[in-house]
Amino acid sequence: MDFVSIRVITGDINRLVGFYEKVTGVRAVWGNEDFAELRTAHGTLAIGSTRTVPLFAPGSARAADNHTAIIEFLVDDVDALYDDLRSVVADFVKVPTTMPWGNRAMLFRDPDGNMVNFFTPVTPEAIARFNC
Repeated sequence: MDFVSIRVITGDINRLVGFYEKVTGVRAVWGNEDFAELRTAHGTLAIGSTRTVPLFAPGSARAADNHTAIIEFLVDDVDALYDDLRSVVADFVKVPTTMPWGNRAMLFRDPDGNMVNFFTPVTPEAIARFNC
């Protein structure tokens, strides 16, 4: 088994894809007007419109209703990105902070309220864990 992607369902796919393209610098690959993917070396953030939900099971997912998952991206320099993103991100939950497990992280919400974590390993243990 191999983990491939996480999919976020949204009521405004153009807005959400545009947001993630801006904050990650990754260009989305569109499958059709209701589905796009932001592909990185180790995983994919898939974004689907609410029109795709009935294809799985009607009512099985609700846009802008996530209160548990955090979408995480390993970045080269979280502090530099924080400065760059202050004009793009409306809701920072935590400014760059060194966490007890050795990552320097910032948390913010995307336009649908999903939590996003950008982090940079800074301790020798964290750096080794991510092969940085």
